[in-house]
Amino acid sequence: MKINVNTLIMKAAALVLATFTAAAFIAPAMGNDVSASVGQPVLTLPTLDEVNCASYCVYDKTADQIIMSMTPHNRIYPASMTKIMTAQLALDYLDTDAYLTVSQNALDNVTADSTLMYVTLGEEITVSELLYGLMLPSGNDAANVLAEGVVDAIFANYPADGTDVGPDGINAQYLIDTLGVTGEEILESYKLSAFAELMNLRANNIGCTGTHFVNAHGLHSDEHYTTASDLTLIMSKACENEDFCTVISSPTHIFAATNAHPTDAWSIVRNSNNILSDPWLCATTAEGEDTHITAFVGGKTGTTSIAGTGMTTYSVNENGHELFISVCGIPAEEYSNQTVYVASVVGYGNLTCWNNDPVSVLPGTTGDYRRSNSTDSELPQYDPLIVPFDTVDADYMPEGYADFQPEETTVPDETTEVTDVPGEGGITEETEATTQETPEEEETESEPSGLGGKIKAKLLKTPAGKFAKDNPFVSGVIVGLSFLIFVLVVVLIVRAVKLGNKKKRKSRPYNGNVSL
Repeated sequence: MKINVNTLIMKAAALVLATFTAAAFIAPAMGNDVSASVGQPVLTLPTLDEVNCASYCVYDKTADQIIMSMTPHNRIYPASMTKIMTAQLALDYLDTDAYLTVSQNALDNVTADSTLMYVTLGEEITVSELLYGLMLPSGNDAANVLAEGVVDAIFANYPADGTDVGPDGINAQYLIDTLGVTGEEILESYKLSAFAELMNLRANNIGCTGTHFVNAHGLHSDEHYTTASDLTLIMSKACENEDFCTVISSPTHIFAATNAHPTDAWSIVRNSNNILSDPWLCATTAEGEDTHITAFVGGKTGTTSIAGTGMTTYSVNENGHELFISVCGIPAEEYSNQTVYVASVVGYGNLTCWNNDPVSVLPGTTGDYRRSNSTDSELPQYDPLIVPFDTVDADYMPEGYADFQPEETTVPDETTEVTDVPGEGGITEETEATTQETPEEEETESEPSGLGGKIKAKLLKTPAGKFAKDNPFVSGVIVGLSFLIFVLVVVLIVRAVKLGNKKKRKSRPYNGNVSL
């Protein structure tokens, strides 16, 4: 077998280069902090005056008052923020593990341009999956399936001829009387209308004064309206249910298999609420002031060409207050600003809440957990979500923790005199001589003398030096491999030179013949 010496040399050289590259760049990175800043410019949210919307309202549920607002009682169209009401009614009347069957009527009552979960006729799917399909991709089809399921449940569990009533204090007779048709007709043709009447009853029960619903999903109708203040009440009521909070706080969801979709993960959906991915946006005002928002739990967006766009959210302040904030009617030409406008109002709303009651009850804010889209100066003080290769040093710890060091067990040796302290169960004390030796040792290590010592100290401060100090075994392996590869390259080069000389001695003069 012929050996191509030049190819071997090139491969060996490439291997040497790769090895030194790994030693110089990859390995040191294993011991460094993971920084989210890669040329990220400083981000500044709009001021409150720069937020272009029809209305907003900040409702402090803990204090039971509106603490900041702009035309909060003006009529607006809620679009898909309607689904907050649909979800809470579904959770109150249905078992999340129960299966519902998708009807033709549910599919027919959505428009071609609707946002969808993409369920199909006859599909059997759980209430919990429909809730995710309702709130994350904002599926109008899911809204109708849930609405029909709720009406079926009312007639089954709270019949017109019975005495039992549901969560809103009514049974099926209320729907019969309100719509003016028989129960059979409702179940045959008017389930969605009956659900809209239940929505209006719930809105009235929780104190909404400017709300009227005609459908479960929020497609535009002149008779389907609400206000920013009413939306905060609707959201406040919905968030009393833990399952609702779980759904709205989920950035994504993977759907399980059904009879119509036999494979798991037949659809993977993303929450239309972008603040969930970067809640730190609400942590600082345009002026750089800490808003003291501890948690951004979630929210629901809503968008149509007539309603504009907006979002109703749930957040918790450092002082423990629960805030429900609705921003409505951001005009169509500014759809792209929905996230920053809502984040700005949420931020200023939380700051107002904090100024009203500046008592720290819940530690940490959303700004403390910022892992992406941050500049170096905006990185959190301390992030408990440590990922592989993260390191935590004194400069990265919260105030008050910088001087903390874990206790080390002292093992007595021949140079340490140990005395028992009466009443202290054998706690040891070192002699004065032993105590005085420690500073000298530390001084020798931290301040090496001589040119060689200074060079060594500088090298140890480099990423490669830190890695070598912290990982002596790995560093030794890298150096050993590099040396072996270097020797191999030298041997191959020498061999190539000898082979070249040998070929020259055996070469014959050209005789004019060509072999093809």
